[in-house]
Amino acid sequence: MKTKRLLLTGALALWPALLSAQLLDPALLAKPATDAWPTYNGDYSGRRFSTLTQINQKNVKHLSLSWILRVQVGATPGSIIGGEEPKPAEGALTDPGISTIKATPLMLNGVLYFSTPDNVWAVDARSGIVIWHYYWKTKGGIHIGNRGVGIYGNWLFFETPDNYLVSLDARTGKERWHKVIADVKQEYFSTPAPIIVGNHVLVGIGGDSLDVPGFLRAYDPENGEIQWQWWSEPLKKSDAGGETWPDEYSMRHGGGMTWVPGTYDPDLHLYYLGTGNPNPVLTGKSRLGDNLYTCTIVALNVDTGKLVWHFQPSPHDTHDWDAAQTPVLIDGEIEGKPRKLLAQANRNGYFFLLDRTNGKSIVTAPMIETMNWSKGLSAAGQPIPDPAKEATIEGALVSPNTSGATNWPPPSFDPETGLFYVGTAATFSMFYLTDTDPHPEGWGAAERDAGFMGAYLNAIDYKTGKIVWKHKYLFGGGAVGMLTTAGKLLFTGDSGRNLIAFDPTNGDILWHAGLADGLSNGPITYLLDGQQYVIAGAGDSLYAFSLQD
Repeated sequence: MKTKRLLLTGALALWPALLSAQLLDPALLAKPATDAWPTYNGDYSGRRFSTLTQINQKNVKHLSLSWILRVQVGATPGSIIGGEEPKPAEGALTDPGISTIKATPLMLNGVLYFSTPDNVWAVDARSGIVIWHYYWKTKGGIHIGNRGVGIYGNWLFFETPDNYLVSLDARTGKERWHKVIADVKQEYFSTPAPIIVGNHVLVGIGGDSLDVPGFLRAYDPENGEIQWQWWSEPLKKSDAGGETWPDEYSMRHGGGMTWVPGTYDPDLHLYYLGTGNPNPVLTGKSRLGDNLYTCTIVALNVDTGKLVWHFQPSPHDTHDWDAAQTPVLIDGEIEGKPRKLLAQANRNGYFFLLDRTNGKSIVTAPMIETMNWSKGLSAAGQPIPDPAKEATIEGALVSPNTSGATNWPPPSFDPETGLFYVGTAATFSMFYLTDTDPHPEGWGAAERDAGFMGAYLNAIDYKTGKIVWKHKYLFGGGAVGMLTTAGKLLFTGDSGRNLIAFDPTNGDILWHAGLADGLSNGPITYLLDGQQYVIAGAGDSLYAFSLQD
């Protein structure tokens, strides 16, 4: 085992190929990842499935640690410094979110690129040695996490907690430009990984405390100019969806953040995205109606940002169940006919299967047995909220809790097993109404945990929504990111700080390794110099595993 914790100033002298080559061939984005991991989910589909087979069921027991990198955040010796502040924000480095690797690393030409809030690294994918480190001097913002970088040609793009889009030269770490995404004083904060489609850098936004509207924006990678913007709520009553809000004031303060990267179908030219919950949170009396396009899966024309279709898993959400979970694209069969499909394991406790050409429902099925907030399904396949499960002064018992039956960590779909894999939790909470004003602001209710019934890894038949098998985690927990491979392996983690390889057909555990912290995003895999690696981020460390001679 080689343990590396080095920052090499001038390390680029060791990388002539990196300096001269164009890093990203766009064709990689439309096929399963093998010798690269060029975008957040490996490819545009969101499946997180690799066709690599070097590590497989027969030899996974020999998988061993190749290297560990423990990141050093902030203005460390040799760091490249960016940002507009004269010095780093006081106390910023004490926030644990800054050092937790919630990013999915990207790998191209033997180099890993990943981020934490305000920090980006380029790392030798063979050894874990740092090539360069960039640090952004922040103006503030909530440092809850950062999901990674995007790559266009030789340029990197990432978002900062104080709402800047920053572009770096991937070969040197030198800043090219930065642009304001939103006003940090309005308590927006940016966590998503940018997704690159054609010449569009697609940028989402987050925000929790103030009642502000969400949006998705496309930037020009050359100069950072805005190409288009799509708002997750109507701007006026006459706009499409305006009838689902009582007035323009509620729309313009309505939430709907675009927290998590979406997926893309190159043939349909559609970008698929799940949006966040409406504001005020946990109470809906000032925003009667379905509140489109919050808690909604949307399909947008990638060149214009125009809405093509929508499906809303949680109409008039009052439990903080955003629909920001990854929309996974599946080319499958329904009733013997080939179909272009979209699957989502939703925070509200339902699994949804849609026709991705038009957004029509095919399957809606529960993922947890405890779910009690819905009275049934509409003809369109949408859950029908039970008004009795909204927050009251006396309290309402609801399952799942606000963390949801699942959450943002990415699922995986294995086309060889036909199964969709996702981490779930069966929970209850009491919801107490705390703001009785006719126009509450921010959080209008309080939640108190009322029961934890178990955490599971669910394997779901995408055609029916039925759970084929599930593994109960002994130490509790909830959603953890997934990776499947053609080596007949499913990699994920548990709350006992283990990286685990499961048999994807039946849930048998084939291998595990203890980590210093819990898995903080989904693993990735790639082939480099003829050797397959599995990379996992856990806390402030990146772990690399491979088969050892």
